[in-house]
Amino acid sequence: MNIKKFFSFSEKLVFTRWQNRGYAVFNTLHREIKIGVLAATYFISLGYMNTFARTETDSISKKISLAEVEVTARRAPSLYTEVGRLITVIPRSEIEKLPVQSVQGLLKYSMNVDVKERGPLGIQADLSIRGGSFDQVMILLNGINITDPQTGHHNLNLPVDLNSIERIEIIEGPASRVYGPNAFSGAINIVTATSDRNKVMADLMAGENGLYRLGTTVNHNLGNTTTYFSVNKSASDGYIDNTDFDILNLFYQFRFQKGHESLNFQTGYTEKAFGANSFYTSLYPNQFEKTRTLFSSLGFQTGKTIQVKPAIYWRRHHDRFELFRDGKDAADWYAGHNYHMTDVFGASVNTVIPWTLGKTSLGGEVRSENIWSNNIGYDLDEPLDVPGESGALFTKSYNRSNASVFIEHNIKAGNLSVSGGVMANFNSGLDYRLKWFPGLDISYWFSSHLKWMASYNQALRMPTFTDLFYEGPTNKGNPDLEPEEATTIESGFRFVNAFFSGHISGFYRKGTNLIDWGRKSDEDVYTTSNVNKINAIGVEVGATFLTATLNLPVLDKIEVNYAWLDQDKKAQEGYESVYVLNHLAHKLNIGVDHKIFRTFSAHWNILFQDRVGGFFRSSDNVKVNYDPFWLTDVRLMWKKKGWIIFAEASNLFDNQYYDVGELVRPGRWIKGGINFTINY
Repeated sequence: MNIKKFFSFSEKLVFTRWQNRGYAVFNTLHREIKIGVLAATYFISLGYMNTFARTETDSISKKISLAEVEVTARRAPSLYTEVGRLITVIPRSEIEKLPVQSVQGLLKYSMNVDVKERGPLGIQADLSIRGGSFDQVMILLNGINITDPQTGHHNLNLPVDLNSIERIEIIEGPASRVYGPNAFSGAINIVTATSDRNKVMADLMAGENGLYRLGTTVNHNLGNTTTYFSVNKSASDGYIDNTDFDILNLFYQFRFQKGHESLNFQTGYTEKAFGANSFYTSLYPNQFEKTRTLFSSLGFQTGKTIQVKPAIYWRRHHDRFELFRDGKDAADWYAGHNYHMTDVFGASVNTVIPWTLGKTSLGGEVRSENIWSNNIGYDLDEPLDVPGESGALFTKSYNRSNASVFIEHNIKAGNLSVSGGVMANFNSGLDYRLKWFPGLDISYWFSSHLKWMASYNQALRMPTFTDLFYEGPTNKGNPDLEPEEATTIESGFRFVNAFFSGHISGFYRKGTNLIDWGRKSDEDVYTTSNVNKINAIGVEVGATFLTATLNLPVLDKIEVNYAWLDQDKKAQEGYESVYVLNHLAHKLNIGVDHKIFRTFSAHWNILFQDRVGGFFRSSDNVKVNYDPFWLTDVRLMWKKKGWIIFAEASNLFDNQYYDVGELVRPGRWIKGGINFTINY
């Protein structure tokens, strides 16, 4: 193969789906399969999301569905093969197979992603990447930042469920120069399932513990427009006392595309009410929480050669937290429930200018973050009524603004690709001190099978409102916190051929002023502080065997991923860290796809986790280290002509395990359901 011809300067690279999950068949299949360009903006890459076509190859026949995938790693549109970063893409075809019912459950299978679930099936989870905290990951929905400034506990309050998701993109490592502040240890972009086909889909799922979910979606195209609407409702009685929940999601998206001009509008609403057994402290297990989230965004794209992409967005989040559910059996000192409302407004613009020496991107972004509360912020002159809550008042508030400008340049020379840039950032919470965040990504193809990649990036994370101000019976914030900062270098190799793909990579992160909630063993109250320095080193290895390419009669795919992480943290004797000093040291995930009979198949997933750290048992204040555990999940699925019928078991062998503190996770849980799609 002529490698120089293969990696030409064309707008689209001839390639099969290549993702950091490692299950793709690649260029050695000797036929042309496109992989889409990488749309790079962080708020405004909206119009590209609907190009997720599937194709097949002669060598695979109908056994494996390949995909055109666009992922996010630069400010300027870039070919996937040029990117010097680790990127995982989980497509719709894989989401359908996996034995999960929530975004949290799905991400738990991803390498170097740590999901500490508090509630089942999408209620609440703390999501971290590469040993960082749950406040250090940026969450985007169709390219729009929906990260919550109050606390990362609310980052996954999404108005869509798994049936409305076309793919999930995971960017590992700091990326402040691309996404802005708070993309500290990584970013996750969730892309909804708009399509160029007119269709209606309905789904029903039910299971043990009074579990059910009902949902429907409609996708309609008319001329140059696409309209997408989804609604779903789910609930459960809970797997143990006070773990019941009730969820409602509504989502609407409108697209207009004509030539090089496009418009994208989306709006969504989600409401959750749930028993929060031991969520934030095991001393009071009868906690309860209700949240409501509303957001909207509008984005444009114009220009054939020079592309200009502006966007505006708004997100409002309501939170009512009850330490004693319904006020029952409340302690004498309990003054009442906590009420919080956050408003986030933002606007951005990104301009991409191609010229003889590559592509240059210029732009900026402004973001306003605001909160009204009865225990977060500074005292209000006059109390305000809490919307939707009888007799409740906001007595405190806080706001801050952020502004950033950036420049990035991308060069491609033969098999070498280089992307470098810098972001300058101002934040009113830092008295508008200027912060600079440079970054550099490099990749080089030694052959059509072997790629080397390396990167250097810096990142910042501002303290959340909870870090700064929250006060409770066991927690106290610190308004004098400094922002977290980190510098990361990483490098790795990928190898691909017709039936095998694999990669090995490593990173080193130097972190300063990391924020943690902690206490000494003789103290009752957790406080926030800047842990001075924590350096981390990690290695990950992944391998996927596409056995379907070998025409095996039953087995389709075997996937093995392993991640190791070490942090040279030093804590005082008897110091209990809630977040920073707890991380996954070892994570192993094994997935197997196989046929049972024709259109009847099974997917097995085996997960091993070994966590560093522990918690202090509430009954006697004795420190208990987290035990390593194995989990086995399985899904059986029949799929044919628009129908999907499935049955699944999570935690098949009913193992007892813990993600956070003393809250035991669900045992074996049997579920089943039906999805039906009508194309019209």
